[in-house]
Amino acid sequence: MNPFQKFVAESARIFQSGKKLPTGLKSKAVRFAARSPLNVLIFSPHPDDECIVGGLALRLSREAKWNVINVAVTLGSNRGRLGARLKELNNACDFLGFDLVAVGLREINLETRRNKAEQWNSAVGIILTILKWRKPRAIFLPHENDGHPAHIGTHFLVLDALKRMPRSFNCFVVETEFWGQMANPNLLVEIGAGDLADLIAALSFHVGEVKRNPYHARLPAWMMDNVRRGAEISGGRGGLSPDFTFGTIYRLQEWRGGKLQKVFSGGKFLGAKKKPAGLFGA
Repeated sequence: MNPFQKFVAESARIFQSGKKLPTGLKSKAVRFAARSPLNVLIFSPHPDDECIVGGLALRLSREAKWNVINVAVTLGSNRGRLGARLKELNNACDFLGFDLVAVGLREINLETRRNKAEQWNSAVGIILTILKWRKPRAIFLPHENDGHPAHIGTHFLVLDALKRMPRSFNCFVVETEFWGQMANPNLLVEIGAGDLADLIAALSFHVGEVKRNPYHARLPAWMMDNVRRGAEISGGRGGLSPDFTFGTIYRLQEWRGGKLQKVFSGGKFLGAKKKPAGLFGA
């Protein structure tokens, strides 16, 4: 008898039960009364990205009391769902304790960047204003090959805005992945079971999206696979895998002197017992 048959069957059963759990819970995650003056901006191509890739940002919010602001670059491409998606997004951010700046731009992709200069420059100006306003210690954005036109567009949108900031400006840049894997990430962050449960609960507030595709219930499996891949890519091939169950893969750099620069050589693992602010010199 194959001993893994029960393991696979139980995994399938848990996933199916996860799909049936109620979405859009009424409770809220804990907000801290005292906050740090340090800001983190998540530049999200779509409503829901703040939940999917926001594990490290959530840890900074909870463990270091940094202010996390989700910048919703677009509200999706379905015009008939814009109002509903904004409401869902407000609920998700409220649950996680993230502030929200809903920009709601359209046609954020490389085609617009190449062929619609006026529209693109206007969008870059909006992101530039947000950077100057919030003066972030760290920003999150998709990497340059993240597999979806809006994700790739958001990457270049934010980089173009950074290039217009004063040369004295510096911040940490955390690149994320979801639709397309990074070739050279350098950071694997452990996400504890409690934080992951809250990310899934927040993701479930995007009710219209998870009803058509229950990707919120697949988030644990994705984060488990991140540990498999991150152990090899971030930690070095053939090395010992960290004892993480769930994790998120990132590429951490610093914007300094008008360009992206490395902050460390090789790759790093950040376990649940290590302080996340230490990655950012705090």
